[in-house]
Amino acid sequence: MRIQELNGATLAFIGDAYYELRVREHVLRKGITNLQKLHNESVKFVSRSAQSRILHGLYPILTEEECTIYKRGRNYKYKDHDEEYLTASGFEAIIGYLYLRQEQARLDELFGLIVALIGENNHE
Repeated sequence: MRIQELNGATLAFIGDAYYELRVREHVLRKGITNLQKLHNESVKFVSRSAQSRILHGLYPILTEEECTIYKRGRNYKYKDHDEEYLTASGFEAIIGYLYLRQEQARLDELFGLIVALIGENNHE
């Protein structure tokens, strides 16, 4: 597979799956067992508005390559979607790109920053 040649939607597709699993693992490790609380905690990370806010928080520290991937994911020809959706798609494309390139250290670094951006003291 030539990762560099994948379009933004494909990168976002795999990035969404990886990110969702990473978030679910994170909230489980917090010791929450109630399904509704697990869902509520996850939404803080995975909703398109959350991902849009996360991207804006991370943007200053993204590499030039990651910014290029963001733009590729964001600019993919999605029909009838708003700015927030496009930004979230760009964020997911970055995650997918890093995942497919097996850049685990960078994914770990970004996820640590994401947790800090979301704030851990706002959970029940």
